[in-house]
Amino acid sequence: MPSRYSSDLAALPPIVTPLWTTVIPAGAHWSGVLRRGLALRIVDIEGGANLSAVFHRQEDPLERYNMADTLKAQHTAHFTQGHALYSDMGRVIASITGDTLGWHDPLGGVGDAVLFSRKYGETHYQTHRNDMIRNGRDSLVLELAKYGLSGRDLAANVNFFSKVAVADDGALAYVSGHSPAGAAFDLRFEMNTLAAFSTAPHPLDPRSDYAPKPVKLIAWRAYPADSTAPTDDPCRTACPENGRGFENTDRLFA
Repeated sequence: MPSRYSSDLAALPPIVTPLWTTVIPAGAHWSGVLRRGLALRIVDIEGGANLSAVFHRQEDPLERYNMADTLKAQHTAHFTQGHALYSDMGRVIASITGDTLGWHDPLGGVGDAVLFSRKYGETHYQTHRNDMIRNGRDSLVLELAKYGLSGRDLAANVNFFSKVAVADDGALAYVSGHSPAGAAFDLRFEMNTLAAFSTAPHPLDPRSDYAPKPVKLIAWRAYPADSTAPTDDPCRTACPENGRGFENTDRLFA
């Protein structure tokens, strides 16, 4: 894995043929089914973004991203280039093939209505319209509901663009100013995935004012849906556990 990072998008490989582009506004949410072999370049447009994300297998949503297995298999407490996101069936849902930032948070969780009300106060759509305060948990549940899921299906999430440091005593500390404008990473999907995203602030963000940031998604085809990631792919070869996780995934689509 690289030891130096740059917020310059030129540090990532060029996207030859973009399929589509969208922007998730500040404090908003988005979801979609992302097919095997599809990749997203995800960009922090203004700096200071947080993108909370949950992932389910599209054909069987009972299979979903598993934080504990993902961290344990790769001996890590943060995500960056070369890391894979595992499901609870030992398969790879997605992999991070490029990253200009170097640290994304898998530990901090997602803020709910009680936390956001205490930190930012309460707003309502009737008076504030699209400027209302939206918390991350309810945003993700709203997106999952579009596919017949509910709050019971909301498992652990990833917080992209955020950094949380872990002290020797286990205390978590949010690192402010971590993600500059233009920071980006490439997320490649290794199975057909229902992804739900929220741009609500990180629950440990110490700011007292509600200041979410927008995020841009650029999709392209990384490899054919009926194929597999290359056998020399850095995510596949990062560690023996990843090799086995990709093999388990390949069998599902054999």
